[in-house]
This record gives sequence, structure tokens and C-alpha cells, in this order.
Amino acid sequence: HCTFKSPIYNTDNSQSELSGNKKENYQLQCDSCFTHSNNADPLAQAGSAFRMCKGVKQWKDMTPEEKRRIYAPNANIIVMLHSCYMGNTIDKKFTDEYFTETRHAAPGPDIEAMQPTEEELRDVCLSTNLTKRETTGAFALIDSLVRHGVKHIFGYPGGAIMPIYDALYDYNDKLKHILVRHEQGGIHAGQGYARTSGNVGVVFATSGPGATNLVTGLADALMDSIPIVAITGQVASTHIGTDAFQEADIRGITMPVTKHNFLVTDPAEIPSAVAQAFHIASTGRPGAVLVDVAKDALTTMTDFNYPKNINLPGYKVITEPKAESVRDAAALIASSKQPVLYIGGGIIKAEAEKELAKLAEITGAPVVNTLMARGAFPDSHKQNLGMPGMHGTVAAVTALQKADLLITLGARFDDRVTGKLSSFAPNAKIIHADIDPAEIGKNRKVDVPLLGDLKESLKALIPAVEKELKKSQPDLTPWLNQVYGWRENFPLGYDHPTDGSLSPQFVIERLGQIAGPEAIYVAGVGQHQMWSSQFLKFERSRSWINSGGLGTMGFAVPAAMGAKVGAPDRTVWAIDGDGCFQMTNQELVTCALNDI
Repeated sequence: HCTFKSPIYNTDNSQSELSGNKKENYQLQCDSCFTHSNNADPLAQAGSAFRMCKGVKQWKDMTPEEKRRIYAPNANIIVMLHSCYMGNTIDKKFTDEYFTETRHAAPGPDIEAMQPTEEELRDVCLSTNLTKRETTGAFALIDSLVRHGVKHIFGYPGGAIMPIYDALYDYNDKLKHILVRHEQGGIHAGQGYARTSGNVGVVFATSGPGATNLVTGLADALMDSIPIVAITGQVASTHIGTDAFQEADIRGITMPVTKHNFLVTDPAEIPSAVAQAFHIASTGRPGAVLVDVAKDALTTMTDFNYPKNINLPGYKVITEPKAESVRDAAALIASSKQPVLYIGGGIIKAEAEKELAKLAEITGAPVVNTLMARGAFPDSHKQNLGMPGMHGTVAAVTALQKADLLITLGARFDDRVTGKLSSFAPNAKIIHADIDPAEIGKNRKVDVPLLGDLKESLKALIPAVEKELKKSQPDLTPWLNQVYGWRENFPLGYDHPTDGSLSPQFVIERLGQIAGPEAIYVAGVGQHQMWSSQFLKFERSRSWINSGGLGTMGFAVPAAMGAKVGAPDRTVWAIDGDGCFQMTNQELVTCALNDI
């Protein structure tokens, strides 16, 4: 066995060689043995040494370099802790015993406070060189997911992906796999989960028909900017291109409907592919990323080497807007007499609701929010005119048409909002803020582009606008009186049946009143979707989930399931039409079996 002597930090912060049987020193050996020369309890040893390391300085106060300096000499301790955390080498019983032992082992101040948390264990593993070890490709993949903090997976197994499911058994305490009834249900559930939790949704499917059943959901997620990582099994690398059983070129098929995708045939590349997939899916304009892994890559042994840094030369996200663009935008706002804040779903993605509220306050401009932005600006706010477009309010549509300036934030001039582009807001200048450079100027000529993260753009814009308004502030009173008059004179409404039956609009409106603004509402696609967006009242973000861009029937039930998993403490209502419901209602069985 490989006894290793190394400097270690004692409880008094001194550095000493590991030797003898002294209470304050600890002799350690490598992770293949978990024993040491004086035959002391390895659990007590690991726990004591970990407390000793933590006793040098409070963990929360340490810099990354200090963490590496302290933990690097104690590699075998970290391997033991890592094994406890990852569930690979040591079972849950060991973990429980370890945490019990750390409370009663060698002396140390404030032992309870020093006990490592799960987050600390993960951070320790990532801050040392212990990210490299031999394992199968399947374990490497699951290990990589755990490192990204994944808690829930929606999936459906099959032959090519079965090695991943075998590996899942060793991670039952870390990952919850939810067995859906159809792969499309799985990816819509992942979308709902991502929309409510703000995290990346993860879905599994096997090769061939399993993978192709994800295509609609991938396209839906891409159009609505939802972060999804789809992991699919593929036939063995030796069979790719031979029309093997359940083979489909899912990478080629999904190239137009994903932000990026990978085909992995070398198990050593799995950790890097997963890390890149999560990075691409969740940064910039979020979207769907697919990782297709050959079956033999999942079963082959490899050195698991998790990347500490991700460098993608062809993928650069601009987050900070140019100062000159901010100044130009502020000048336009300060000179406008008929401005409108035109808000899209990007506000919610950027978590920029507070900044939006501040900008609305200092400008006094009326606000219209698109179908994907419902809840980003409270419906009860006096400046909210409602939803624009073909299903919007008279006030919102007319305000856009009469405006002299559109302050466009995270919206994309969708055809359902603009109608005929040549006649849309004909007299308005355009400020367009977005993180996706492809959207700026795509449908409508832009006078001032603000390329960057919306939160950062608004943080820069607000003080610039305040500065300009101190110089000169136009009187918006005539404009506001006019737009608020439209809202009062032309409210949303519906006919009440005279035969004693209930109108669907009334049912939806009453549901919203009873369930309240803290509930989450998920709609399918069709007239019920539009009624829901019109007659429900939204006061906060992540309360309204629907398929906006692609318009996918069958979205509501599985997306509502995922939404509940992502926000377990909130009530979730699925509002569906009979056609949509018949497409994916089997996922109600998934809900029942998983107590969702």
C-alpha cells in the first residue's frame, strides 16, 4: 500500500510531518487503502483532519487559493469525502457514519459549525486535482451532471442509453430520475422545470425513435430560449452509419433546432462535452443543447478528467453594452414625448425585473409585455397596458402604433406582435436591447442597439437616463392621458351566456382569482392559451408558462409536471384544451406515480 507523508495543518495552524501516534498528527494513506499505519479509525482520522483543515480559517472566508493550499496536501481525505459525496466508492451507511464520527472524533472548536456541507464537499472536489480518476463513460456522465448541481432528470430508457441507467443506481441519493410515458413529455417537463426553477432542464432518451421524439421539444425550447440539455444514447461507434437497429443521425436532425449539439464516441470526451453543453445552454441567449453518446463510449473505461475551465473560442457572450450606445439610448429616451416600453421574455431570463421597474418609474413610460413576458411587470401597475399583438389589448396595440419611441427590452418583433412589419409603429424610433446579436435589426431597423445582458444593460442605462432627464424632461402628461384613456374605454371583455352556462373566459378568470398570483399557470396552445394570457392576472415572474414561439399542442400537462418539480412549494394549474390534452395526458400517470 502507498503510505504518503505530506505536510498537514494542525488545529493550532502549524504545519508538521505526519508521523507517530500523536493526537495532533495524522498519518494517511491513499484512497485505494483507506487505512494507516497506527490502525486508528479511518473515519475518525478523516473527520478530524477535515475539521483541522477547516479550523485554520472559516470556509466561507477562504479564497479559492487558500482552499487549494489547505486541501491539496490532504488528497486522500478529499478522495474519501468525494466518495461520500458522489456515492461511488462508499455507500450511504459510510456517509452517515462519517458525519456521526465527525461530531465525536478528535477535539476541535465548534465541531458542529465545522462539519462540511454538501456544497462544500462539491467545492472541495472541484478546487483540487481530484477530478481525475478511472471510471466508465456512463459513470463519468452521471458524475458530470452531479457536479453541475443537477437534481432531477426526466427520461425514458432504451438499449443504447441503458449503461447510463445502470450507473444511476449508484446516485439515487443525488439524482431523482422521473420516468415519463413519452420522450416528448420528458422534454416538455424539462422545459417547465427550467422555467420555474431557473436551472437547466435535463432529459434522457435512447437512440433512434427515442431521440427523434425529442425534436419538437428541442425546437420549442430553442424558440422560447429555454435552457435544456438533452442526453441521448447512440448505437456503438462501430455501427454508426450502417443503418443499424435504432440508429438515427440525431445530431444532423437536430442541428437546425438546437443551439449546439455533440456526438461523443470517445469516453474521455464525455465530461468536457457535458460541461460545454451546460455552459452553452445556460449562457447568452439560453437554448437547447443535445449530447449524443455512443453506447460503447458509455461502457468503456476511461480516465475521468473534469474540465475546470471552459474555453470555446467560437462562442463569446457579450454581457456589457457599449458606453456610447447607452448614452445614445438615454438621449433618445429623454427627448421622447410618446415612449413605450416594449418588454419581452428576455427580461425574465436575465432576472432584470427590478431594473425594469426602476426604468419604468424614472421614465414614466407605459409598458406593454408580450406573451412570453407576462408577469415580468405586474398587471396591477398603473403603467401596464397589457399584452400587444393580435390577441392583445386595444391600449397596448394602439400605444405601439402611435409611439415615437419603442424601448424594446428582450423582445424580438415577432409577427404575432407586429403584424405587417412595414406598417408597424411607423413613426417610432427603436432602441433594441438584447443579448442575442442575431435578433437586433433582424425584423425591424434599429436606431440604437444595446447588445448585452439585459440586467447589465439596464443597470448602465438607468443612471444615464436619470442624468439626461435632469437636463431636460419632456411632459408626458398628454400622452399618458391618451393611452390610459384607451385602456379605460376599451377593456378586455367577453360575453356572458344567457342560458345559465359558463363562458370559458369566466372560468379562467375565476380560477385566477381563487388560486391567486403566487400560483403557476401552464397552458397548452390554442384559444384557451389566449384566454389564459388575457384573463389571468400576473404579478410576478415565472408564474406563466406556455409554448409561445413554436405553439406546441400537448405542452401543458408535461410542462406543468416539470414546473411543479421545479417549484414544489407553489400550486401549479394546467389549463388545456381537449385537443392538446389528448396528446400528452398520459403524463398524469407519471405525476401520480411520482407524487407530483
